[in-house]
Formats: sequence, C-alpha cells, structure tokens
Amino acid sequence: MPVPTSGSYAQGPSCFDRMKTGFGVGLCVGLASGALFGGFSALRYGIRGRELIQSVGKIMLQSGGTFGSFMAIGTGIRC
Repeated sequence: MPVPTSGSYAQGPSCFDRMKTGFGVGLCVGLASGALFGGFSALRYGIRGRELIQSVGKIMLQSGGTFGSFMAIGTGIRC
C-alpha cells in the first residue's frame, strides 16, 4: 500500500467540536440524572399526573443544561 507523499495529515476535531461533544455528553448525563433524582423526589412529595411530568421535565432540563455547560467549559479548558 503506497504511503501518501503530500503533507496533508488527518487532523483531529477542533476545540469547538470537542466542546460541542462535551456539552452533548454532559446534557445526556444531566438529563438521565435529572430524570432519576427528580422523579424520585417528585414521587416522594406525592406529585402525580401532569404536574409530575412538568416538574420532572423542568428538573431534567435544568440539570442537563447545567452539567452540559460545565462539561463544555471543562473540555474547553483542556483544549
């Protein structure tokens, strides 16, 4: 198999791409943990029905956004 003689080497993802990936991973982890902890706490307080879905959804978005932001910042610091 011939070796390419030109100076073009494959480059890795840019720093912004890494930060987007870090945010996505953090968002997924935050959504999952928000669903678990928010669901258990809402059920403990006796919330049922539509209010349960709304409160768990709000907690999921808050924890996902927070953890995703921290993961993106941490990834940006490492670049």
